[in-house]
Amino acid sequence: MSTENEGTAVPSAPSAPPVPVAAPEGTPASAQQAPPPYPEQPGRASEPGQGSEPTTQLPGAVPAYLPGSAGPTGSAPDAGWPPPPPPPSQPHYGGGGGGWGEPPASGPQPSRKRPGGLMAAVLAAALVAGVVGGGIGYWAADRNSDNSVSGGSTTVSAADAPALKREAGSTAAVAGKALPSVVTITAQAQGGDGGTGTGFIYDKQGHILTNNHVVASAADGGDLTATFSNGKEYAAEVVGRAEGYDVAVVKLKDPPSGLKPLALGNSDQVAVGDSTIAIGAPFGLSNTVTTGIISAKNRPVASGDGTSDKNSYMSALQTDASINPGNSGGPLLDARGAVIGMNSAIQPSGGGGGGGGSQSGSIGLGFAIPINQAKTVAAELIKTGQPVYPVIGATVSMAEGGDGATISGDGGGGTPAVTPDGPAAKAGLKSGDVITKFNDVPIDSGPTLISEIWTHKPGDKIKITYTRDGKESQVDVTLGERKGDTR
Repeated sequence: MSTENEGTAVPSAPSAPPVPVAAPEGTPASAQQAPPPYPEQPGRASEPGQGSEPTTQLPGAVPAYLPGSAGPTGSAPDAGWPPPPPPPSQPHYGGGGGGWGEPPASGPQPSRKRPGGLMAAVLAAALVAGVVGGGIGYWAADRNSDNSVSGGSTTVSAADAPALKREAGSTAAVAGKALPSVVTITAQAQGGDGGTGTGFIYDKQGHILTNNHVVASAADGGDLTATFSNGKEYAAEVVGRAEGYDVAVVKLKDPPSGLKPLALGNSDQVAVGDSTIAIGAPFGLSNTVTTGIISAKNRPVASGDGTSDKNSYMSALQTDASINPGNSGGPLLDARGAVIGMNSAIQPSGGGGGGGGSQSGSIGLGFAIPINQAKTVAAELIKTGQPVYPVIGATVSMAEGGDGATISGDGGGGTPAVTPDGPAAKAGLKSGDVITKFNDVPIDSGPTLISEIWTHKPGDKIKITYTRDGKESQVDVTLGERKGDTR
């Protein structure tokens, strides 16, 4: 399962569309101000006489240019550009049926009567119209008022949108509360290599829970930084890490006051179909929130980051929330905002691993370490700095997709496959036995068996079902322990 972390470039924002081309500078005034004459019409002079007011052309359509198209350049614009000036506010009308703009008739003009009487009549008519109009308006308003009382009004008024209130259990509310307790972890090895992952506040002392593969490159003298959602960065150091569990604990060197640890849920009570919220930094995009459901429980997963031949094993929570490289170590929350798992691995497209090549994105198959297991490992790392693994004291075949986990013929390096006086030996298990059930969980391979063993603690009593020479039997095994990671 790919667990690598890498950022991606963000595409640049699109540029603004170009502005239509303005009228070209340097165009002769005559070209801009001399519109073509009107076509000759009956009853109108085709040309103005000496001393007449200039004729005015009605404005034509202004040429438009689509954004990005080229405007006129180099030559003078046509007669429609720019628009001609408006007609004179007081056009002169000549006598004898001449056209607009025709020269005044020569000779004496008849005297005109003063319009006083006409103006008085107009004012009187206006007063009468005002009185009548006011009466009609009052009648109409009174009628509308009556209609509104009886429900006949057709007036529509726009109302303001109600205030937006987010319910306590909404995704936005859960994410808003959790984000201040999630950090983006940057790990830098001494040689310059490194990556980005996620972690979350585990306690008020500044301990942060994350994946081992997130901090492994900086575990031996490298640099670690934790960046909060408000942008503040803090130096951190590795407290302890467990390769087999893919769990690590780091601590802020100078933790700020007021740290708020995320509430831890109970992963044993999770049901398929429960809502999930994942928070992390996929491909370096910090503070990313995605949602989904629990797709499956107790999914046996053997994952690696491609940098070593050592795998991690988990009986994982499977989710379809979008998880990508960089989400590793981040919390998987339930609908209440409690942590039910720690995102650790994905199934990449095509089933390939992640080492050294291009990284695949989410295809809806993400896997998280159950929080009940992660917090047990974290408590041991904070206490002693090293992990403790439960064991049965037997080496099994790691081939996948079989009918069970077969106890090997030898343990490698000349050691026996069944540890003398170990838990399996005390229960009577031998090389060649095929373990088919661990308590009530079916076992189909060695990785599945290890994943189930590591969900328990040393000292737990387990019922193992196995076959020998075609015969099925059951024995009780008390789990032993192994401290530290093997090198």
